[in-house]
Amino acid sequence: MKKRLIVAITGATGAVYGLGILKQLRAIGGWESHLILSEAGVLNAWQELGLKRKDIEKLADVVYNPRDIGATIASGSFLTQGMVIAPCSMKTLSGVANAYSDNLVTRAADVILKERRRLVLITREAPLNLAHLRNMVSVTEMGGIIFPPVPAFYSKVKDIDGMVNHTVGRILDLFDVQHENIARWEGMRPTKAAKSKKS
Repeated sequence: MKKRLIVAITGATGAVYGLGILKQLRAIGGWESHLILSEAGVLNAWQELGLKRKDIEKLADVVYNPRDIGATIASGSFLTQGMVIAPCSMKTLSGVANAYSDNLVTRAADVILKERRRLVLITREAPLNLAHLRNMVSVTEMGGIIFPPVPAFYSKVKDIDGMVNHTVGRILDLFDVQHENIARWEGMRPTKAAKSKKS
């Protein structure tokens, strides 16, 4: 039986992260992706990537209507490895932090938290106000993981695609998805000064 991962794409900039996760899960195999794509997420994907809802949904194994709060993933009896919201808007963050389950994204996230499964929020906003920070603390205290997509410059990526792929790889690591898609940290390289001292 394939492992299941819920992927939600909401109305913050960075739809490319959600797409990257869906593409990698499909390429790796052994995983079943369950997608919730919000209306605002569709608008952002069109604005940023020129993609329509159908273009994104075809990358997932199972697709849900964000208004369908009676879907299988709205129940803790439906087994998954967890859920990632990529990107996660501040509205969605607030809904998760306050257990305000008015749509399938926040309901599914609430289920993940109550079942003590892994929830990762790829939060996209800057700068942050106090309400944002407090909501992040609340989610963290409940066991969720706040993951702003901060570039890892040590990976020496050459373009935006490289930065996105590295972040997607780090997200997949959190769910124990086996992949070889990122340059991993191998320790500090000795400086020229250090080398000359040794010689």
